[in-house]
Amino acid sequence: MLQALRIRDFRLLWGGGLVSSLGSWLLVLAIPGHVFLVTRSLRATGLTLAADYLPLLVLGPVAGVFTDRWDRRRLMIATDLFRAAAVAAMLLGTSPGRYWVLYVALIAESSGTVLFMPALQARTPAIVGTGTLLSSANSLNAACAGAVRLIGGPLGGILLTVYGVKWLICADVLSYLLSAIAMLMTSQPDGEHADRKATIGDAARDLIEGVHVLRTQPVTRALLPVTVIFLAANASLSAVLIPFGLQRLGGSEHTGLLLSCLGVGFLLGAPVIRVLLDRVQPRNLLTASLTATAAAYFLLFTSSSLTIALPAAVAVGMFGSMSLVIPQTAMQRVIPNAVLGRVSAVFLTGEAAATLIGAVAGPFLAQAADLCGVATAASLVTLTAAALTCRTVPRMPAIIPEQPPPGRRGPGPGRRPAC
Repeated sequence: MLQALRIRDFRLLWGGGLVSSLGSWLLVLAIPGHVFLVTRSLRATGLTLAADYLPLLVLGPVAGVFTDRWDRRRLMIATDLFRAAAVAAMLLGTSPGRYWVLYVALIAESSGTVLFMPALQARTPAIVGTGTLLSSANSLNAACAGAVRLIGGPLGGILLTVYGVKWLICADVLSYLLSAIAMLMTSQPDGEHADRKATIGDAARDLIEGVHVLRTQPVTRALLPVTVIFLAANASLSAVLIPFGLQRLGGSEHTGLLLSCLGVGFLLGAPVIRVLLDRVQPRNLLTASLTATAAAYFLLFTSSSLTIALPAAVAVGMFGSMSLVIPQTAMQRVIPNAVLGRVSAVFLTGEAAATLIGAVAGPFLAQAADLCGVATAASLVTLTAAALTCRTVPRMPAIIPEQPPPGRRGPGPGRRPAC
């Protein structure tokens, strides 16, 4: 699983992502927890998640065009700096009656993420290739997400209680600045294009080209609706996860433990998915992981004690992370890198739309019915995604012939010559 770390640029990419993700995860509990404890409103809490995903829905497709036209390294540096400034603005919104500032700052931070994420997804295979090192890289990213959830959840809950939300905001600002430094230290790949100026017509043509590639690629065409359906169910439960922990499990510390167990699941899932990605067909693997995730959802949100909730959260983290890594890796392997930013942006836009709908629907459904009703609905929707995967995703090899990273003329660090 560690083979990709032999490549210096990926080490910097991964390390910067680890630091910035840790800073952001300190606020995953702090911001919605702060809003809920003050307002006692599920709707106000759910709006923090909606504000986080709204820019992805509005700006996503255009962001993909810029990702494929602009220098991705410089783009990632600029967006890290922009997100640091946006998070710093949250310090102005912690006073009573000024929570609208938090929503605006979340929208601004997410706007930077709109440009950062397609660049990250496109730059990863450009650095490590599309063979076994890509499986290693994506498994390491899943492990990173698990470690962040494991540490960030309880740490955020403790720091929120002891120091307050302002210290956590400052920590997130610092994490984005450190990530920008890491991106600055990466090298410019030989095959990376220079910045290209684009008119509105050029951008429209690039966008149409990306959509055409997506529509004519049967694997990604089938994976898009599956991913959207799954993330809609996931978002409906994510929007009520913090209130669920605070009300039913006994406070912010226990909620932090719940988030940590999600992280443990990510960590457990990383080595498993590293082994299975190169051995099992994506269709079969994704069907199984979605089915297991649906069962874990129901078990978690119908529990009333940590004895049941914590193991269920581990299962959600493990199988849920696998359900995200599988389609991402398949897309990175079958889509040419020159248009990968645009195709990734289309996926991110669909995911944002699903997450926005789920983030709004979850709290409203929870207040109209109860958490058991939300859990039942989300589990059934996830099972629908599993059935759709089995029926529509075409067969493909677990691993396809490798496309070497642009500009690399030899095997490179950590890579074997092609047979």
